[in-house]
Amino acid sequence: MRVLLVYPIFPKTFWSYEKILALVNRKVLLPPLGLVTVAAILPQEWEFKLVDRNIRPVTEAEWAWADLVIFSAMIVQKQDLLDQIREAKKRGKLVAVGGPYPTSTPTEPKAAGADFLILDEGEITLPMFVEAIQRGETSGTLRATEKPDVTSTPIPRFDLLDFDAYDMMSIQFSRGCPFQCEFCDIIVLYGRKPRTKAPAQLLSELDYLYELGWRRGVFMVDDNFIGNKRNVKLLLKELKVWMQQHNYPFRFDTEASVDLAQDPELMELMVESGFAAVFLGIETPDEESLQLTKKFQNTRSSLVESVQSIIKAGLRPMAGFIIGFDGEKSGAGDRIVRFAEQAAIPSTTFAMLQALPDTALWHRLKKEGRLRENKDGNINQTTLMNFIATRPLEEIAREYVEAFCDLYDPVKYLDRTYRCFLMMGTPKWKAPFKMPEWVVVKALLIVIWRQGIKRETRWKFWHHLFSIIKHNPGIAEHYLATCAHNEHFLEYRQIVRDQIESQLAEYLAQGAEKPYVPEKEKTEVLAG
Repeated sequence: MRVLLVYPIFPKTFWSYEKILALVNRKVLLPPLGLVTVAAILPQEWEFKLVDRNIRPVTEAEWAWADLVIFSAMIVQKQDLLDQIREAKKRGKLVAVGGPYPTSTPTEPKAAGADFLILDEGEITLPMFVEAIQRGETSGTLRATEKPDVTSTPIPRFDLLDFDAYDMMSIQFSRGCPFQCEFCDIIVLYGRKPRTKAPAQLLSELDYLYELGWRRGVFMVDDNFIGNKRNVKLLLKELKVWMQQHNYPFRFDTEASVDLAQDPELMELMVESGFAAVFLGIETPDEESLQLTKKFQNTRSSLVESVQSIIKAGLRPMAGFIIGFDGEKSGAGDRIVRFAEQAAIPSTTFAMLQALPDTALWHRLKKEGRLRENKDGNINQTTLMNFIATRPLEEIAREYVEAFCDLYDPVKYLDRTYRCFLMMGTPKWKAPFKMPEWVVVKALLIVIWRQGIKRETRWKFWHHLFSIIKHNPGIAEHYLATCAHNEHFLEYRQIVRDQIESQLAEYLAQGAEKPYVPEKEKTEVLAG
């Protein structure tokens, strides 16, 4: 069986980093970990080719070669997935699809022509698919009634990837999250009981990457890396030794809940193991909104103090923010900007709230009749809300655009990054010196030219850089890399403004909806 694995195109998002990647001659930030894991689970006597359409299109020779085409996609990749399913069917190919988007919304890939829907987690449904193929079946839907034990997951087929095209590699230690945030689809897809791999299993994956010659960053793609703190500490104690033995070949980034700040031992282990940055789902500084959306873990201590504890431990924070929660007061955008400034968070994702299929939020809004027709949830920064909010959508959208642009003002971004790195703890370990690649030197010179000479940031750039070298020289390289990130956001904030304003104009031309008034408030008005 000749299998063509195809990964659909991502539209431009916070994570696409085109301008930064172009500086270092890379095409994409991260590879499709799901598809290389699929290739490892399927029979190894089958032949595999992988095409990441974020790098290049599928060639006619590759279409002709394939007996079976397998796609995997997230909801943000929806349009290209559906288009590519149709392209495969035009050529008479057997098509199978899986991943988060088909699992949550299987009807649309099926309508586009997919023959097999391999839903839920592949450790269970892929063997079912293989059995169906061996029986001669040509269509079907494969679903799981339980969550798999990920200690049985094989080492992904990293050898199928074009290493030169990616800035970082992806690996996964755990699935699931113990929390109950109303808007989150992770707990729907993967459950609230975090399941982890064995430490030796993950180290075997790192061994394979090392053997293949990888020596750059690695993103631990867990949606909450610290969901099972006991197991993650067991991993980190072994990873720390592995990194020492291999002369620190990788730098790790990951995602975690903000309660990481309450565990100094865990933060220390992460830094000692080579972790440099962590994405935190902060969502909003408004405690009422956090309570309403059931993000209780963010209300147990000061969010500013928590973020700064993480910085002082030696981890650069990236933060996710959302605007548009029910009951939200005017000025939410300004409050988010003030919080990011106060906490000294350099990079922040920021989007309007979306009701993702099958989440608790989606079910509640559907029951209340608030979902907007023909608007599926799309976790992207250029998308209007897909439901009727409790305040005017126009107000939320304008606050959002102004706040997004304010966050990535070049001077404010440099100042926040500087304040973050001034307070950042320095790792106790030090990787051996190696000459930087020419492409990295060239990228650094371009950033210096743009931010240190050409733009209005020039005085701040040099002041902040020399101050970092004087007061915290151990993180100067990391500091400069973070300064470079704004090369992406300077362009992207205009994309956000243009696309949101265009959608908003269309929305207003069609006649804006009245904000939703909860039954409790209606009753109070009538009683008053």
